[in-house]
Order: sequence, then C-alpha cells, then structure tokens
Amino acid sequence: MALERLCVYCGSGAGLDGAFADAARRLGEAMGELGISLVYGGGRAGLMGAVADGVLSRGGHVRGVITRQLVDMETAHTGLAQLDVVETMHQRKMMMVSIAEGFVALPGGYGTLDELFEALAWLQLGIHDRPVGLLNTGGFYDGLIGWLRGVEGRGFLRVPVDRALVVAREPGALLDAMSSAACGR
Repeated sequence: MALERLCVYCGSGAGLDGAFADAARRLGEAMGELGISLVYGGGRAGLMGAVADGVLSRGGHVRGVITRQLVDMETAHTGLAQLDVVETMHQRKMMMVSIAEGFVALPGGYGTLDELFEALAWLQLGIHDRPVGLLNTGGFYDGLIGWLRGVEGRGFLRVPVDRALVVAREPGALLDAMSSAACGR
C-alpha cells in the first residue's frame, strides 16, 4: 500500500532554530513531489505553515482541520484545497486520524506531543496499524526517544519503541521509511 495521505503534527510556532522550519518546508516539498497529501491542523504560522506551504509549492494537496476558535483568531491558512472547521480540539484530532494513512511529528510543544502520544497509544491498543514517525531535526526528539526506551525497559510498552516509531533526521529518509512501514503492515 502506497502512503497517500500523511497527517503531520507540529508546532504553530517556528522554534528558535531555523533548521526546524527548513525541515518542515523540505518535508512538505518532498510530500508534494511524491504525491502524498498533507492532513494537518490548518494553521498558517510556524512549522504548520511551513509544511503546508512546502506541499503547496510542489502542487500537492493540503487538507487542514481547524477549530472555529482558531479561525476566529485568524490563524487559518487561506491557501488550502480544503479547510474543515470543527468545534472542538477532540473533533479536530478525530477527523485528522480518520483521514490519514500515517502520522508524523515534527518539533512542537504540548499539542504536538498530545497528538503523537495519542497515535502511539492507539497503535499499542490495536485501534490502528498505521506508521507513526518522528522527524528528529537536530536531535530534537533524542531525549524523548531515550525516555521511551527507559519506559520500554521497565515493562510499560507492549509495542517496542523500534516497532512503534519510524525515526529519521532528514525528510526524504523519513518518507522512505514511512512508506516502507506502511507497505509492511
């Protein structure tokens, strides 16, 4: 099965290192070139905007899912093929999960981690069997991966970290590994 729709979780801010936005844009460009549609939180700023703009710059399809509150705050990306407006964050997450064939987390904060851990928890529970990846730009997720290995070593993870997560530092390598993981499931 080819990976056609990828949900990307990431920060609405750009972070302090320009490498984060550059990697987000390059991921989007690679997705657009490979014909992989983006499903994401619908924002125009930060890493969200960078990945969406990257896909769009290569003629790719982008579908945003955003809450009415965030639209009212004028944070919605206005150049998308499709923007679904929902009432709650829970509805937003559920819609993105229902559309996507895989999930990737870029650098981000609490919201990104919430979405990542929900995808991982659901994988462990057998609710889905889609690949979950980390774009580990500049080692951003090294500490988290180490912590997860410790959790695994203490017997709290039924799905081992190396089976649950696809990790790469470069966008192209991550997409290759995600596609291979999607085909192998």
